Amino acid sequence: MRQFEGDALLIATHNTGKLEEIAALLAPYGIKCTSNADHNLPEPDETETTFVGNARIKAHAAARATGLPALADDSGLTIDGLGGAPGVYTADWTETPQGRDFVIGMTRAWTELESANAPYPRTAQFNCTLVLAWPDGHDEVFPGVMPGQIVWPMRGDQGHGYDPIFQPDGYSETFGEMDRWEKNQISHRADAFKKLQALFAGRGTKS
Repeated sequence: MRQFEGDALLIATHNTGKLEEIAALLAPYGIKCTSNADHNLPEPDETETTFVGNARIKAHAAARATGLPALADDSGLTIDGLGGAPGVYTADWTETPQGRDFVIGMTRAWTELESANAPYPRTAQFNCTLVLAWPDGHDEVFPGVMPGQIVWPMRGDQGHGYDPIFQPDGYSETFGEMDRWEKNQISHRADAFKKLQALFAGRGTKS
């Protein structure tokens, strides 16, 4: 595994919330984070059919364009009773002419499970794949997974996305009912970031 030795990292996103979240996680290591927006980079087309494939597209495009190491993620929900759908199309299931409507996506997921007469528990996984790419073309991949099940009706107004229908294994609450701090400690993204932090082993942390 290649260690991260610099102090500047490009987060390959235009999402300011995601930038702030990642920057806060990396701040103790003395790493300064910037985003695609800071470098006027366009969003590349995500043409792969896997999380790692799309994360690689985003990370390598940003690293090539700027000469900086770049971190990208791709995430989504895979439902076993639907053959792994929606997967990389998780956000696409929510698209409307007015923007994303996650109630539409959640309703579609449950309706299709019902149509398929999927057995209970209706197991599913939230997935997050992080890819850190260097300008020389090398990359490191860090997959994160949170197993659980799809429940109905929707429960809770915390979190975002499909959280109100996802009940993580070992818990009676959905992500939509769970305190955000608790969710962030156990989520698929937390799993991936714990693995990513191995790249900074030996750096120590900044006070």
